[in-house]
Amino acid sequence: MLVFYIAKKLVHLAVNKIIAPSLKLSNQGAARQRTISRLIENLLNYALYFFLIYWLLSILGLPVSSLLAGAGIAGVAIGMGAQGFLSDLVNGFFILLERQLDVGDNVKLTNGSINIAGTVVSVGIRTTQVRDADGTLHFVPNRNITVVSNLSRGNMRVLIDIPLYAQTDLDRVYQLINQVNQEKVSQHPEILKEPSILGPQRNQQGQFSFRVSLTVQAGMQTTIYHLFYGFYHEALLKAGIELPTLFSHT
Repeated sequence: MLVFYIAKKLVHLAVNKIIAPSLKLSNQGAARQRTISRLIENLLNYALYFFLIYWLLSILGLPVSSLLAGAGIAGVAIGMGAQGFLSDLVNGFFILLERQLDVGDNVKLTNGSINIAGTVVSVGIRTTQVRDADGTLHFVPNRNITVVSNLSRGNMRVLIDIPLYAQTDLDRVYQLINQVNQEKVSQHPEILKEPSILGPQRNQQGQFSFRVSLTVQAGMQTTIYHLFYGFYHEALLKAGIELPTLFSHT
């Protein structure tokens, strides 16, 4: 146990002091460097745990080598119910190979009706860890990841729909929205293009709204949405334009 403890500390130190600085010299991005560092550390830890269990069983006098040789590796794996573990390894390998996600990416993981959204904390060969908006840390087995929606690759589009009454003067709304854009967009370099005012829309519930589209840097879509929705809302109210309010009854 003492050797295991020291080896585990040395692995963590080696990854942080040797492997991580070496990756910085490569052409990999920062997120990719963190992903590879975590993966290497996880693989080394798995190897240490394997040797620890092997040594403990040997000390107890169990013929571990004979058991493995007699039953065969495949038979032992199946007997221990490791089919899911092997599926995790295979799926995790392709997730890493195809760079579907990296540490720090904002993603949505989907498996049927199950949806998990958040920031990737760790990418392992067996599990992926995602922390959602309220701080909950999800440990997702790689075999359960069927669809990866990565929100951190390339520029993102923000659609802001402002609810309006049908009798609202749309020309006046257009002028106010354009005025807000001229005043505020230059203060936010994360907005990459001039906003596109798409105008009146009607959603599936039949509600009338006015839509504005903004192109922003990946990861900034939520912040920009809330900021500019507030700017537009405030400008319309100051101009005396009434906005509908939706109430939910229980």
